[in-house]
Amino acid sequence: MGKYQAGIITISAKIILISALIAPFYLSGCSKEESLKWTLTFEDEFEGAAGESPDPSVWSFDIGTDWGNDQLEYDTDRPENVSLDGYGHLEITAEEESEKLAEFEFCDYTSGRIKTLGTFEQTYGRFEARIKLPVGAGIWPAFWLLGSNIDDVVPVEWPECGEIDIMEYRGQEPNILYGSLHGPGYYGGTAISRRLVLDYPLNAEYHVFSIAWSNNKITWMIDEVPYLTVTPADLPPDAQWVFNHPFFIILNVAVGGNFVGDPDESTKFPQKMLVDWVRVYRGD
Repeated sequence: MGKYQAGIITISAKIILISALIAPFYLSGCSKEESLKWTLTFEDEFEGAAGESPDPSVWSFDIGTDWGNDQLEYDTDRPENVSLDGYGHLEITAEEESEKLAEFEFCDYTSGRIKTLGTFEQTYGRFEARIKLPVGAGIWPAFWLLGSNIDDVVPVEWPECGEIDIMEYRGQEPNILYGSLHGPGYYGGTAISRRLVLDYPLNAEYHVFSIAWSNNKITWMIDEVPYLTVTPADLPPDAQWVFNHPFFIILNVAVGGNFVGDPDESTKFPQKMLVDWVRVYRGD
């Protein structure tokens, strides 16, 4: 969810239907990578009482505003913004605040952003989450990974650590999914990305967003159907592949920002991203 990209590729839903026919071969085909045995290394089913925070031994909070994208929300650790719903889901809720409060830096909106930095990280494997997305102009949910060495490379600027956007979405375009890769020399307007146009709105029901990541290769999927694969050969000339080290998980819902624009009168609050589960596997 870095400084967002332009110039993305559109795929028709007909291609998705064709891909669905070959998806089983991707998962269990003849190549070495496709025939891997996947071993579960991380799982959160978000079981617990309504109003509880997600497991603090796993998830921590980013608290504050404007993470480099000019978004409008202040991210908090309040149950009103991030909590379990009591039915096995995590709710990340974007709220419109009736008062501009100093504790939220006078932002008009609050929301949540949680991460596994310092508790779980992994190099390679399958990273996936079953999510029901919010909807509305200016709503920007994401499920993504950042390089765990981000604190080491901050003096050199953010893209050096690498960023894998498994799922991003503009609330005003509920039938369009984005998968993207950011690194040094290919970030912001030059990120490697695909804009996938679907025949159905992503806010209507749950979908599984995932990547299969191996040495020098990342493939994006929705509901097990691959729609984008990136390797070092796809990078700009002389650009560096920075995806052979551990990454951690981030889930968030931004409001506004340079990718989605501001909410308008049509946007209804609160808006919730519901996460049924997050799972990570290692390929053996």
